[in-house]
Amino acid sequence: MTASPRHFNRRQFTAQALALAGATTLGLPAHAQKGPRPEKEALKFGFIKLTDCAPLVIAYEKGFFEDEGLFVTLEAQANWKVLLDRVIDGQLDGAHMLAGQPLGASIGFGTKADIVTAFSMDLNGNAITVSNAVWAEMKPHLPMKDGKVVHPVKADALKKVVDAWKKEGKPFKMGMVFPVSTHNYELRYWLAAGGLNPGYYTASDISGTQRADVLLSVTPPPQMPATMEAGTIHGYCVGEPWNQQAVFKGIGVPVITDHQIWKNNPEKVFGVMGEWAKANPNTHVAVIKALIRAGQWLDASMANRVEAVKILSKSQYVGADAEVIGNSMTGTFEFEKGDKRPAPDFNVFFRDYATYPFYSDAIWYLTQMRRWGQITESKPDSWYMETAKRVYRPDVYLQAANALVAEGKIKATDVPKTDSFKPVDNTFIDGVAYDGRKPNEYLSKFKIGLKESDKG
Repeated sequence: MTASPRHFNRRQFTAQALALAGATTLGLPAHAQKGPRPEKEALKFGFIKLTDCAPLVIAYEKGFFEDEGLFVTLEAQANWKVLLDRVIDGQLDGAHMLAGQPLGASIGFGTKADIVTAFSMDLNGNAITVSNAVWAEMKPHLPMKDGKVVHPVKADALKKVVDAWKKEGKPFKMGMVFPVSTHNYELRYWLAAGGLNPGYYTASDISGTQRADVLLSVTPPPQMPATMEAGTIHGYCVGEPWNQQAVFKGIGVPVITDHQIWKNNPEKVFGVMGEWAKANPNTHVAVIKALIRAGQWLDASMANRVEAVKILSKSQYVGADAEVIGNSMTGTFEFEKGDKRPAPDFNVFFRDYATYPFYSDAIWYLTQMRRWGQITESKPDSWYMETAKRVYRPDVYLQAANALVAEGKIKATDVPKTDSFKPVDNTFIDGVAYDGRKPNEYLSKFKIGLKESDKG
């Protein structure tokens, strides 16, 4: 479905008329745009029906795109592959993307294309859910306190279930949304931390199931609950609202959030073709300005979050019940039915420098592509750095952010003073520390995963 551009909005109509007539020569006020005029004003952006499309939706609904002289159409896409293909062939000017998509395209895994990102759309936002039957088998192996399961839930308990199924000759299957998705890497990370091999990709077999204890396959996000209910998969990793939907429908139990797997992990990005970015530098900066403001608005107050939930629940956006979307968007998360716990960091859109495209985030995704065989041969540390710099564009982000500071729309302290690398991160569920400057050293620490001499 499409959210049409606001053609009959008086503010936009006036702006378009002034632009056609030449506003400055008429002595009339130009549209609210402050920076250089965009090379392209009418834009179409794609998104998938997930809660974390929120920055695009809010930038549209609150007029932040219009403030930059942009007239935007938002269009829901069927799945991540369709979305990527439509950005590549120019049907979409840009899109809400999985953080791994621009990187995967850059290295030629699946589809080869020059896609760049100058904006991180959010931190966290995913969870892993299992069916009620699997949960019933896991639960006896989990520690309890005050009648409730102790969190975070580790995959050690699932390993006991999978091992029992193996003895009976039953395959254990789980869903994720795309081979280069955050969800794939988070699910693999969690499983491996619990001693389960999620399988390898090879040059001759891109299913990712070689030597797997758990068979992972792709399922589009909105179809996750129904696919699990049908028994095709026994669990999944997905963004909201599709984990809370399983609770709402009484068909599954979320066992862990991605914030518990890796605190403040980057989730989605806004991606455009490299050629588009070169041809439309002013437009690109204007888009990022609007998205930064949307992230700021989303994190500014609980009242804004409540309003965002109502907007996102509309059929042209996420199209799920506001009650389901609101569970995670307003600072709580429900695991077992009735076990609702505080989750203030489940969705972060602006604070903690959520919108900044850090090189170290890009390199983490590349390490996981190598760990599981999507990158088939060992690469030097310099390759990881060069690839990150080719795809992630903090320079464009800083142009946009500094312009907003100059306009008084954000504070100077909202913009990180950084070399685009985060400090060494010790927040992973398995305790393995990550230093983005030393990707090969990081990869050598894992018991399950390809080693430097291994080929995928």
